[in-house]
Amino acid sequence: MRHQPLSTFAIPLVAVAHGSRDPRAAATIEELLDLVRRSSGVRVVTSYLDHAPPAPGQALGGLVGEGADEAVVLPLLLTAAYHSKTDIPGALRDIRSAHPRLTLHYGATLGPHPLMTTALERRLAEVGVRPDPDTALVLAAAGSSDPAANATIGRLARAWRGWHSVVPAYASAARPAPAEAVRMLYDAGAPRVAVASYFLAPGYFADKVREESLETGAVAVSPVLGAAPEVAEITSQRYRESLTRGERVAAAG
Repeated sequence: MRHQPLSTFAIPLVAVAHGSRDPRAAATIEELLDLVRRSSGVRVVTSYLDHAPPAPGQALGGLVGEGADEAVVLPLLLTAAYHSKTDIPGALRDIRSAHPRLTLHYGATLGPHPLMTTALERRLAEVGVRPDPDTALVLAAAGSSDPAANATIGRLARAWRGWHSVVPAYASAARPAPAEAVRMLYDAGAPRVAVASYFLAPGYFADKVREESLETGAVAVSPVLGAAPEVAEITSQRYRESLTRGERVAAAG
């Protein structure tokens, strides 16, 4: 089903990415958001939680200075964890306290979403890996201290069909690590093992997973999700959803 252009909505979107010291990360986020801008017509303002300006409060303050009285805030994060549950809502309550007439709609994280599997398979195809009963997959995510976030990756792995098997793995904070998962699958008899990178943008974790997985015998490691069309569509969907049933942010106090 083809959606109506989002340009019917005049409310700007403030996208909140994690941020990284690696300049490739910001370039990738901008590539993704440029795709959202071109396909939707919505004004999209980029912000970052860390390592790069502007912070979400700065981005929203700039919009208020231009006369905006309403905005959608969307976390460009692949799972709901501390940043989306605590960091961003706290910053938004502060900005609402400073600008009480500003209406904020807080959207859901990008994942989980049914289109994520399609995006992951797109990136795997770019390195010559397609669904195959003789190929096992490691679904490699960043990992979190929030068990619910890690459980989300586990559910995605269990629901992914067409492969010999799919197991979740985590670059930090949880086990198994991706390289460990590659070894486990080979030890269990998998003929081939590939790694699907569940990262939005390049950086330390994505590089580490690629290097260690290939050293351990993975036949391929997919690129990060980046500006996959499916991720752009999920971003647009989250924008629409936030305006219809998203959370409104109250002021701190």
